[in-house]
Amino acid sequence: MEKKKEAFGRLLVIMEELRAKCPWDKKQTFESLRNLTIEEVYELADAILEKDVKEIKEEIGDVMLHMVFYAKIAEEKGDFDIADSLNAICEKLIARHPHIYGDLEVKDEEEVKANWEKLKLKEGKTSILQGVPNSLPAMIKAYRMQEKTKQVGFEWENKEQVWEKVSEEIEELQEAINKNEGHARIEEEFGDVLFAMINYARFIKVDPETALERVNKKFKSRFEYIEKHASKSLEEMSLEEMDLLWNEAKGEKGNSSILMKTKE
Repeated sequence: MEKKKEAFGRLLVIMEELRAKCPWDKKQTFESLRNLTIEEVYELADAILEKDVKEIKEEIGDVMLHMVFYAKIAEEKGDFDIADSLNAICEKLIARHPHIYGDLEVKDEEEVKANWEKLKLKEGKTSILQGVPNSLPAMIKAYRMQEKTKQVGFEWENKEQVWEKVSEEIEELQEAINKNEGHARIEEEFGDVLFAMINYARFIKVDPETALERVNKKFKSRFEYIEKHASKSLEEMSLEEMDLLWNEAKGEKGNSSILMKTKE
């Protein structure tokens, strides 16, 4: 524990020195750091997906630096300091874990999460969904909203019911397309399909954001293989020629690629 305290203290000292002496660091504000912080968090998320422990360690440090940076700026304004932030989260964790720091008994993690949401409402939250950030990516936001409303019983009973809803939404989307009901209506129905699929993902214990990102990486890798091994420019190649390289990238033979399926 002392080693960890020493390391954190060292970061605080360095932050003090940079804020006092470095022209770039002295100019930073909450607003100027915001996008950089988002970038750092995504870099950490990438490292986690890649299971790159060395990179995860480095990115944790980068994110931690930003947290200390925000606290230092706030301290200079007289608003709060890093100790205030850390003590606040400690008090919150103690208050929201009465099964650890009190006499409440819970039987599983679902009860823990349900009680967490109840405690948040008692603290003054006006909605279960109030804690879902507006700026979250849409897929993650949908997943988080569904998870939160689940805690108060707003939830399907089983995955079969959810799949029926997915099928229903797909039919409604197809109907809107067939009837040419206009872009806004088609967009709405498409959104309903995505929302239902995210719900189904929860029921089959799949994180939709992670699943889609893995497919993105797979698609990127295979398409880059096509670019690397193409005998001529892609614009001059037929879909069939690109499809052969796609299958090489998959390590398979035949015509079972997603490109051929889209053409058919």
